[in-house]
Amino acid sequence: MAMVRFEPFRDMMTAQRDLDRLLRGAFSPTFGEGEVSTRTWAPPVDIYENGDNLVLKAELPGLSPEDVEISVVDNTLYLKGERKFEKEVKEQSYHRVERSYGAFTRTFSLPNSIDADKVAANYKDGVLTLTMPKKEEAKPKTIKINVTKD
Repeated sequence: MAMVRFEPFRDMMTAQRDLDRLLRGAFSPTFGEGEVSTRTWAPPVDIYENGDNLVLKAELPGLSPEDVEISVVDNTLYLKGERKFEKEVKEQSYHRVERSYGAFTRTFSLPNSIDADKVAANYKDGVLTLTMPKKEEAKPKTIKINVTKD
């Protein structure tokens, strides 16, 4: 009869290798193996009302204003752009890639009260701020009550 060497952790090590292989295959761009990820992304935005304006702030780190296109068509705001992958580092030199790259498009329905001809855009420190003023007729009006004495 042949002797069989007893290895109590053999099955556990095999299971761990199989799990590692599965995760590497599913998440290889995240862990820096295989091709670099160019998955789609959407910049996060905040939208709030500020007196007579509707304000949208979008985080666009690493983009220049030339990489972003803003348009308003039929009460819809379109925010388009692309974050290009930095080519000064070879893809195989990366150990980890967590930032997303590629083209993005965000669309937002605007209320009828926005004056699309007066939308202003400002870009500072990677944050795009769109100020969208309300039309004059949409602004609340205060009516003074005249008191008459008889």
